[in-house]
Amino acid sequence: TARNAVKLASDMQAEDIVLLDIRQLCSFAAFFVICSAPTARQITAICEDLDEALSASDVSLHHREGSSDSGWVLLDFGDLVVHVFSPERRRFYALEELWGAAPTLLRVQ
Repeated sequence: TARNAVKLASDMQAEDIVLLDIRQLCSFAAFFVICSAPTARQITAICEDLDEALSASDVSLHHREGSSDSGWVLLDFGDLVVHVFSPERRRFYALEELWGAAPTLLRVQ
């Protein structure tokens, strides 16, 4: 599921996609996918496509936070949490640094 989300985000032209294994660091999820998109419209498209494609694979969206206009959308699929950022918000929140102890399983630039 996590690698599928990375592929889908890549197909949608998301930028700097990172897959982190957070299983040893927290109990609420197993993987983070973090990616960027330069416009609010592209953030929306990536989120809608991820939701649609993963739902078709019987992976349901449990919760969604944020908005494209805010520059950060979080999609909670249970064991998988996807963060879609604008480049500015991604630098500001620096999740890769915050979760720096998590192994990076995959990076697509």
